[in-house]
Amino acid sequence: MGARPDPVPFAGLVDAAMELTVAPSWSRLGYAARRRLYRWDDAPLPRLDDRVVVLTGFTSGLGLAAAERLAGLGAHLHLVGRSPDKVRDVSAAVRGAGGQVTTSVADLSDLDDVRRLAAEVADAHDHVDVLVHNAGALTRQRTTSPQGIETTVAAQVVGPFLLTTLLLPQLQAAAAGRVLTMASGGMYAERLDVDDLEMGPADYDGVRAYARAKRAQVELTAEWAHRGPATVAFHALHPGWADTPGVVESLPRFHTLTRPILRTPDEGADTLVWMAAAPAADLGASGGFWLDRRRRSATKVPWTHTPPGERAKLWAWCEQRTTAPTVTDDPPTDPAS
Repeated sequence: MGARPDPVPFAGLVDAAMELTVAPSWSRLGYAARRRLYRWDDAPLPRLDDRVVVLTGFTSGLGLAAAERLAGLGAHLHLVGRSPDKVRDVSAAVRGAGGQVTTSVADLSDLDDVRRLAAEVADAHDHVDVLVHNAGALTRQRTTSPQGIETTVAAQVVGPFLLTTLLLPQLQAAAAGRVLTMASGGMYAERLDVDDLEMGPADYDGVRAYARAKRAQVELTAEWAHRGPATVAFHALHPGWADTPGVVESLPRFHTLTRPILRTPDEGADTLVWMAAAPAADLGASGGFWLDRRRRSATKVPWTHTPPGERAKLWAWCEQRTTAPTVTDDPPTDPAS
């Protein structure tokens, strides 16, 4: 791989001005502008031959785009999805892009499934170079996991926390292990409040539940960077506004209004692929939050700053739910497909 190209003059100033906005920054316009400002096309991504990448949520949208590009770079992909039929059919298509493919079927909201998945990955690979938490869905109806945890939180916060914990030996065995979490710009609207992370039946709102879970993902990433092994890097990112099946299904009105400026799935997944392949020096210190290959602030307004001690409280909350049975009055329900 050649040297990282120098940005065009005043690229940082232009980028910062865009980041003060939402629509120009997060749309395909922001992606196209930064691609030119930082001359991404002048430096092809390094090959990932012999690198093991575990990727959840790969059967459509951003995950599928990332899987195809990572396969094209020669990665050995361990792909994880919930639907056996989709895992079988989509993984066959990914194999056509190159690279080796191993698959697992698992529901990340079910902690027993997560433990089984971790064992499968450990049996298949003596090391994991990159663990990508990409699985996630916005569901309008409240459901609970087999352990009694609200499904959005179970699948996007507690399940990934457990999977990361269980795969730490494989990540530490890699030359430069890294954990990448695909969050969402929607998290900017929420402040971390562990006591309100799980929304109850009376006040459940799918959009807010999703945004709160994504905020928790970003804050957990920072806490992992603080507590985790020094040899493993932890980063979170968001894709901007991308045209994916999930957006069509869960936010149809938003999709209709913004469709002309939405990013393609490949554009939305670009930073994830770059972060999986880039040299560690390009990512810098662990704990970053990223958009379009650049670190960004995790807050945009003062009232969403994380209160002191709240990250540690979230860590303890996740530990409690992954090491002991959860007592609940709610009967388990199947999560939405």
